[in-house]
Amino acid sequence: MITFKSRLLASLLLIVAIVFLVLGLFIYQLNKSSYINSSNIRLERESTLLAAKMAKLDSMDDIDANEIKEYSELLDLQITITDAKGNIFMDEGDKSHEEFLKSLSTVVSKMSSQPQNEYTGGDTDFHYYWKELAFNGEKQGYLFLGIDLSSQEDAYQKMNTYVLAALLIAFVLIFVIGLTLVFRYMRPIESAAKVAVDLAKGNYHARTYEDNMDETGILSSSLNKLAKNLQEMVKAQEIQQDRLGTLIENIGSGLLLIDSRGYINLVNRAYKDLFMVNSSEYLYKLYYHVIEHREISDLVEEIFMTEHKVVKQLQLNIHFEKKSFQVYGVPIIGTNDMWMGILLVFHDITELKKLEQIRKDFVANVSHELKTPITSIKGFSETLLDGAMDNKEALVEFLQIILKESDRLQSLIQDLLDLTKLEQHNFSLVKEPINIVDILEEVRKLLSNKAEAKGIQLEFERLSNEVWMEGDRARLIQVFMNLISNAISYTANGGTVTVSVEEKEKNISVSVADTGIGIETGEIPRIFERFYRVDKARSRNSGGTGLGLAIVKHLVELHKGVIKVDSEVGKGTIFTVLLHKRFPY
Repeated sequence: MITFKSRLLASLLLIVAIVFLVLGLFIYQLNKSSYINSSNIRLERESTLLAAKMAKLDSMDDIDANEIKEYSELLDLQITITDAKGNIFMDEGDKSHEEFLKSLSTVVSKMSSQPQNEYTGGDTDFHYYWKELAFNGEKQGYLFLGIDLSSQEDAYQKMNTYVLAALLIAFVLIFVIGLTLVFRYMRPIESAAKVAVDLAKGNYHARTYEDNMDETGILSSSLNKLAKNLQEMVKAQEIQQDRLGTLIENIGSGLLLIDSRGYINLVNRAYKDLFMVNSSEYLYKLYYHVIEHREISDLVEEIFMTEHKVVKQLQLNIHFEKKSFQVYGVPIIGTNDMWMGILLVFHDITELKKLEQIRKDFVANVSHELKTPITSIKGFSETLLDGAMDNKEALVEFLQIILKESDRLQSLIQDLLDLTKLEQHNFSLVKEPINIVDILEEVRKLLSNKAEAKGIQLEFERLSNEVWMEGDRARLIQVFMNLISNAISYTANGGTVTVSVEEKEKNISVSVADTGIGIETGEIPRIFERFYRVDKARSRNSGGTGLGLAIVKHLVELHKGVIKVDSEVGKGTIFTVLLHKRFPY
């Protein structure tokens, strides 16, 4: 592409060339006219001088031919004298203009018809001037003085050559000066144009060279200020966009933006995590083609039709798991009430629903667990008051039942108090070096009678009698008492409960395995909930409160440990507790 600088320079040179061409032609014609005029004036003067000299003679016959020849050679002129009829009387010169000599009679006849007595004529190569010759007042002939212009052509051409050379030199100088000026004034303009192109492409770091404070300097300075302002505006916009993008991507609620035509324009990370989808599956596609849940599509259609905010709680099946959502759907109205689209916000309230259900279950379970021993105590007390005290055997039996139920009530209340205490933020463990083998051995001795009563074999496997760690001795005894006691309670008579210790580089693994009834896979995540029982009848008959595993989990987590469960229905269950040898403060 031809640049503006090249076109400007070419235009300037074309104008200069045209001006020089016109000037050259003018000078050429001027020189030519000046040369011819000077020749004519010379002829006039010379002819006047010769005619005046000849007028002193008496007649044409007195003219000295040698003198005329001398004048011709001295003045380098063609001198011709004719009579009144045009007949050549005398002719001196180079004889090169034969055509002129042949037509003298015609020239003389024309001259005789004109009133003036002198005339200049000829062609481009030969000019002549004539005067009448009068002797003693009588016209006897004509004097012709001619000059050969072609003989002066070399001088004339030389002059034209000088003029042409001068014009060429001037043209070259103008070209150099013009080129310098064009480069001088076009450089900031080209730089400004390049910066403008870069700005149009989005490169707001581009800057142009600022020269003197003339018009181009003002242009460059203004363009630099514009680029700086654009850069700052774009930077501020990018920062704002990043903040908005970060907010949208990291907000805890799922966001779904649908435009006025029903195409999905935005899906944030929370939505993709909640519904387990990819952006490519949703973006720039119609919502009713990609959203699998009819409830969401119905909500979107309701907003499109009513153009009002809609708030609903939806329960959706997502990959075989039920989740609850609080969905806010709002129409987006732009300026001039222009319909822009819909924004859906999905709050995952599944955990809240679970917590609410746990709270309800907890209240119901506590009420039920408290009601059972209280009802028993009240019933047997009323029976005794009604006269059963007189029967000693009934009195002893009823009092034992009342004592048993009181113990159960006390155990339930104590477990509730322990669980509440463990959940407090200011609760702290009494950390000390302990031998985990001693703790397990102590728990085994405490539960050996319970195991023997059911004919259960309680085994303790360890590779060493000393496995040291840091922890709360009393709380760890409580943990393993609950785990081993549950294993005995849920194992049929004649079964086996095995406790094993494995020491690792940084951890200690304690496993409690039984050959009991086992736990179904779907129930394993819930066994650490308060009052949750796998076999409610067996649990209540075993005297448990339903809070033991909840307490165990809290105590293990307070020790920064992990508890895992592996179970198979009908074959047994294995609880594994992983504890740190050095407490991770």
